[in-house]
Order: sequence, then structure tokens, then C-alpha cells
Amino acid sequence: MRKYFGTDGVRGRVGEFPMTPDFAMKLGWAAGKVLGAEGIKEVLIGKDTRASGYMLESALEAGFSAAGVNVALVGPLPTPGVAYLTSTFRADAGVVISASHNPFDDNGIKIFGQGGYKLTDAQEQEIENKLHIALEGGMECVSSEALGKARRVDDAAGRYIEYCKAVLPSTLSLSGLKIVVDSANGAGYKVAPAVYKELGADVISIHDQPNGVNINANCGATSMRSLCTAVLENEADLGIALDGDADRLMMVDHTGAVVDGDELLFLLAKDAKAAGYTGGIVGTQMSNLGLEQALATIDVPFVRAKVGDRYVMEQLKSTGWRLGGEGSGHLLSLDHASTGDAVIASLRVLTSLLNQGTTLHMAKKGMNKLPQVLVNVRFKASKNEDPLESAQVQQALTEAEEKLAANGRVLLRKSGTEPLIRVMVEAGDAKLAKWCAEHIAKALPSI
Repeated sequence: MRKYFGTDGVRGRVGEFPMTPDFAMKLGWAAGKVLGAEGIKEVLIGKDTRASGYMLESALEAGFSAAGVNVALVGPLPTPGVAYLTSTFRADAGVVISASHNPFDDNGIKIFGQGGYKLTDAQEQEIENKLHIALEGGMECVSSEALGKARRVDDAAGRYIEYCKAVLPSTLSLSGLKIVVDSANGAGYKVAPAVYKELGADVISIHDQPNGVNINANCGATSMRSLCTAVLENEADLGIALDGDADRLMMVDHTGAVVDGDELLFLLAKDAKAAGYTGGIVGTQMSNLGLEQALATIDVPFVRAKVGDRYVMEQLKSTGWRLGGEGSGHLLSLDHASTGDAVIASLRVLTSLLNQGTTLHMAKKGMNKLPQVLVNVRFKASKNEDPLESAQVQQALTEAEEKLAANGRVLLRKSGTEPLIRVMVEAGDAKLAKWCAEHIAKALPSI
């Protein structure tokens, strides 16, 4: 079992193990040693706008150098941008310093292999094995002449902007569309507004002034209120929200209503089906039952993966399908990107709307979401006790499932990125779903 890598890399509170300079340096060294055995010569390192990114970047650079691996620093750039440049620069690996949608005082480190794809569980386990050696006994530095060198890449953002723009067919333009873009004061604060402007849209950019601590603060894909307000106040056609590292997409239609990842995935599936796509869609255990039901009406197969876009990717690879995602906004379109990419996903949605001559409000119709209640319970991790297995929790779960019968479902799971237990209840009746979720949450030990 992996100890440090979760569903989206290594993550934690800055200054507390494992998000310390010492750990980051040794993680860089361990990754360099493991991937170096696979022929790695250079790794790209990007980051979001957290102040702690500078500290962790320097530590990782030192670790990779000590392992004999060259480093190319691209600065603040969306996670999918780093994945893309890892491929186009023909780098052997890419690293993103980001905690995605988490608060600014968290940070994380995620690693991409060749081609911009996330590492496999087996590769992460091997890195952890080497990391354990470094944590227990220290690092072995290569000789002076073999040390890795570092360089800065000055045109990284421009390259990524041009790549994103190419997703919109040359026969189409965003001219005439008024779009509000919420960059979450994160990694997409420069590139996202630039993409839409250069494609012809009238762009109102909000939450695009990062200061190192305001990333995701009451803004972006995890806090939609300000975007909804801005769309209505500016009488915009739609709104686009990114999260801190710009791999999640949420949208707002002209009425101020939020359009989430499940609804966007259904819209993309309808468009792909009309264009001749014969594959299916991969969702997760958290995907709304309404998505599954709506896909069935247009004869598109649907399967659920574990929560986390890495597991959606695994299912896509195993099925040979090309589309998948999560309600939280991770949308994977393997014809265009190797990982979740909010800007590219939004351009695919916009392409569909332009081709159909319709609005986001109209295009999302055809899917009826079931009321879904999610309650997060913070807990203190323990090696010896699993709070989900307690008799009190199991009793509450049984009672909730008896009330739901065949008209809903319950999902209990630990977050892969935070010390949280997520309680999700879905039912045809919103009040019943709320009662069941709160009933189970009260039975969980919390801090």
C-alpha cells in the first residue's frame, strides 16, 4: 500500500510532514532515481500560485539534481499545461506543485510520466520504496560532473495558449459571446482569459489577481456564487470557473444556474454521439444517477470508476473509450488532452454550442439530476482504527439504506487528498437524502 501518494499525488499542510522542504527534496531524489532507471534525463516542474510553491520548487530541483536529473522550470502554469509541455518538450517526466482546489496553506506534488500521463500505482509505490531509504538513511548524491542542471522555460504559457486555441475549429469564432472567467486566483489566471480573448470573446475576468494566499478563496470551481452573480450583473452568455490548478471546469448559464461536471459530460457525450462516437462514458462512484439514466436514453454505455480522475483514466484505457469525468469538473477527453483540462473542456463545450446554435441553458436539457447531498466530516487519521467500520456508523448506514430502499444510494468514502470522510446520499426526494446524509454523518467520529 502506498503511504504518501493519494489519488492526486502527495498532499498536505505546508510546514507539516510531508509538505516540508526536506521531504520534497528527498521525493525529488527518489523520483529521479526510479524514473532515471527508466531512462529519464529531464523533468519539467510547474506550479500554481501558492506562496509555498517557491520553497517546494527549490527543494525538488535540488533532489532531482542530486539524482543526476536535469530540471526545466516553467513557473505558474495549469496542471494540464505541464502535462502537455512534458509531451511536446519530449521531457521524460513532469511535476506539478499544487494542491488543486485545497486552501492556500495546503500544497501537493504530483508527477507525470512520459507523454504527460499520471504515473501508475506501481511506479508511485517504487518511488515510495526509494523515498523510504532517503528518509531513513539519507540521499546518495551523484558525482559533481553528473549533477542535473536547471533551466527556465520562458515561453511555456504562450505554447500552452496556442495549443488550447487549436481545439476550437478554425471555422468557428467566439466573437459575439460575452464570457465571465473565474480563474480562482490560481494557475490559469493568465492563460485562461487570454485563450478566450484571442478566440474573439468579450471576456470579463474575475479572481485573476493571485497574491500567494488567495487561491480558491471564495472563488473558482469550488465556490460558484461570485461567478453566478457576475454572469447576471454583466448579462453574459455564460461563465467559466476553473479551480486552483485549472484541471476542473464548472460553468454557469445565462440564467445564473450552475452547470456541473456531470451535466457537461452529458452535453459532450450527446455531441460526440451525434458526430459518430461509438464508445461509452466513464464516470465515478460519485456521478449522479441522473447522468447514467440520461446516457441510457441516447444509447451510450456508462461505467463507474473509483473517485479520482486517475481511475477514470484507467477505465478509459482499459475500455478504449475517449470520454469520462467527475461531477466536480474533472473532464477527460483523450482526443485532445492526456489529463483533465478545464480550458480545453470548456472549448469543447463552446464548440458544441456554436455548432448547434444553442445556449448552454438549452443544451444541458435532457438530463435530470437526482437530489444529491454531500457531507464532509473531518477526522483524525489512525492506523489502528477505521471509522467507517465502527458499529455505530454501520448501524446508521443500515438505517439510511432501509429508508432509501430502491429509490436512492449511499456512498461512504475517505478523501484521497484531505483527512475527510465523504458521506454522499442520492435520492428522488431531497429531504430524505438530506436526512440520511446527516444521520450517517452524526455517527462518524469527528474532530
